[in-house]
Parts: sequence; C-alpha cells; structure tokens
Amino acid sequence: MLNTTSGATSPFSFELLRQITDNFSDDRVIGHGAYGVVYKGVLDNGEKIAVKKLKYMPPEYDSDKQFENECTNLMRVQHHNIVRLVGYCHETRREYVEHGGKYVFASEDKRVLCFEYLQGGSLDKHVSDESCKLDWDTCYKIIKGVCEGLNHLHNDSIFHLDLKPANILLDNNMMPKIGDFGLSRFFPSTETYTTTTCYGTLGYIPPEHINNHQISPKYDVFSLGVIIIQIMAGRKGYNDPGDTTSLKFIESVCEKWQKRVHATMWSHISQEVKTCIEIALSCVESDRQKRPTISQIVNALKRIDIEKLSLTCEAQSMQALVHNQYTTSSASMGVHDGGTRFESTPDEVGGDDRSTHANMYQETAEPIDYEYKPIIRNPAPSAIGGHADRDIWELQNVTQTSKENILDYGPRNSNIRWKAAFILQSPSV
Repeated sequence: MLNTTSGATSPFSFELLRQITDNFSDDRVIGHGAYGVVYKGVLDNGEKIAVKKLKYMPPEYDSDKQFENECTNLMRVQHHNIVRLVGYCHETRREYVEHGGKYVFASEDKRVLCFEYLQGGSLDKHVSDESCKLDWDTCYKIIKGVCEGLNHLHNDSIFHLDLKPANILLDNNMMPKIGDFGLSRFFPSTETYTTTTCYGTLGYIPPEHINNHQISPKYDVFSLGVIIIQIMAGRKGYNDPGDTTSLKFIESVCEKWQKRVHATMWSHISQEVKTCIEIALSCVESDRQKRPTISQIVNALKRIDIEKLSLTCEAQSMQALVHNQYTTSSASMGVHDGGTRFESTPDEVGGDDRSTHANMYQETAEPIDYEYKPIIRNPAPSAIGGHADRDIWELQNVTQTSKENILDYGPRNSNIRWKAAFILQSPSV
C-alpha cells in the first residue's frame, strides 16, 4: 500500500486506487469534468490525493491521446502554480460483461491520474455574476499566481487551451494552481497552428480559433483576460447594454473596489486594481496581435510590486527621518544638571541624512499614458465568460500615446505619487 506521494511521479495499480477511494464511492466525489470524475483518495498514512478516473470516450475523441497529453505535460513541468501530478494508472483489464443479452469477455482500458489534494477547491466557486467576493489581496494573489503558472507553461512550449475558473485550483492558503491538462498541447515553437477541430470551453475561446481554428500562445492569453475580468467585475462584467468606453469600464471597476475597501487601504491597492483590469482588456483584444504575451504581463505585475515596495521603503525612510529630526530637537534642548549642558550637532544625529532622503524622494519614474478607444459591438460568434447567446463588447487595445500626462492615485504629495506603470507592446505572432 502506498504511504506517501513524495518524490517522482509513480505508477499506481488500479486495485490500489479502488481501495483508497472506497471503490470509487459517490461519497468520495469532489469534482466532475467533461472527461472524468475526481475522487478523494486517502492513503495509509492519512495523506489525501485527488484521483481522476477518466471516462470511456468514443474512438473519435482519442482518449489515449488526451491521457498521454495530460500525463506527459504535467510530468514535464514543476511549478508552485501548477497542480502536481503524483501518480497515474493505465491498465487494460479483461472483464466478464453483458453484451447483446449475453455475457462475454471484453477488454476495458482503465486510465487514472492522481494529483495533490487541494482543499480550497476551484476558483469558479468564488466567481459570481458580480465581482469576486474574496478580498483584494487574495484576488491579486490569484491573478498573479495564474499569470506566473501560465508563463512557466509557455516557457516550456505548452499551451493549456482550456483555462477557466473551474480549472484553477486553490490550496488552503488560496494559492492558485493551474490544472486539467487534458486538452493541452506541446508545440516546439510560438508559431500559429491550425487544427481540424475546435478546442476549449465556449466563452474562453478566442475569435481566431472559433473562426479559423488557429492556435498560438495568444489563445491562453485571451482565456486569461476573461478570467481576470470575471474575478474583478463578475461574469456579467461586459454584458450590460449601452455604449461605454474602456476608460469608463476601468473607472467603474476601480470605483466598485474602492467602495469595498477602507479609504486608507485604497491608496495602497489602487494601482494594482487599475493595472490588472487594463491587462485584462488588452488580453481579450479580438485581434490577437494586439494582445500582450504572458511574459509581458508578468513583467507588468512585477513592476507594480517593485513600485509598491519602493513606496513602502520611502514611507519607512520618512518615518526614520522624522524620528531623527525629533531626536535632534530633543538632544539640542540639552540636559541641565550642575551647570552642565549636552548638545548634539547635525553631524552627530543624522544631519547629512536629511539632504540624502530629500533627494531620494525627488526621484520619480517617467509617467506612462494611455489612449482608451471605444468598445463596439462584435457580431462574431463568441462571448466573454460563456455568454455565447449575447452580443459582446469588442475590447479595444490600450495603446501608449506620445503625451506625458501623469495619472495620480490617492492624495497628491510632492514626495510620493502613484503613477501608471503598465507597458505592453505586443509583437506579431
């Protein structure tokens, strides 16, 4: 009996998997998918694993190919934002079954995949018609983690092709992990490929694949954009009627999140909220060449973290400066005892540091501006987030302009100012 899942991916016997799931009991079901049912398995040592038993599919679905894709692609990657494959089973068993009114021996393939057990369930449980009910720090953690996991996949030339909230799993710390690699494909280059069939889930499929069956890394980027919109604005985020612009939509999303957080907290997260929704809009461009690459998205998020850390350091330095000034003032008052007075000069108590900190606060990043184009109706047979029966809004690209206007967030301050720092230049693919 298996006692641990540590180490390399291991082959499991079907009999073992039957035992640890109570003969694949309905009471152990933790999820359903198009290609199988997921059960909770408990090992001898009490450790839990997720056991995905693949369904029998007609020959045209090529079940062996799907099993091989998911198994080999998960073995290929190791990343904290990608679900870990701990074992697999592929056995052919001859069983005595009823067929045509009589019993005969027949061969049956048993295909099972075993994954780390994630207690947080899937992201779709937290997404609703309105914005996600989780707090912003958790939402940002999920958005950033999914982006980093997808970036790792694309760096290994793996396209997921079925990104959606149901395929993003969460651990007990709400760390996201990309799962369900049944439709994933390994492509040795970033070229555009044409398939004979359509892959994915309607609502997360980009228009070039619906219309021309084209696949490129921008397929997953489109799906990612839909997911971010659903997290930040809900499933109905872009299905309300009426004319609007990307700028108005961004403002609307920011206003909704601003109402959800404390006033003092908003000044710290406003840039994260605004940049994430800008990223989402650029991801769902109908023209895939205008979409960013996943590496550009990850770099944009890193710039947010760097600037946020810089502002935190500046705030701490300001506190230290105030403390030094207070210490200097207190020391200069002296201590009178028996006619003796002790004084501190500026050189002794941070005198030179004041000019150094002042110069540091004057250093600011170059501002970035954006031109927001209107959103127009698109008659193409696709929809954002699964609403294929509705008209959708075509999201125009957020482009950098030549002007140098500064976008400030929170109270204006001569030393600390929030600025837009989102730069995406999408190469042709």
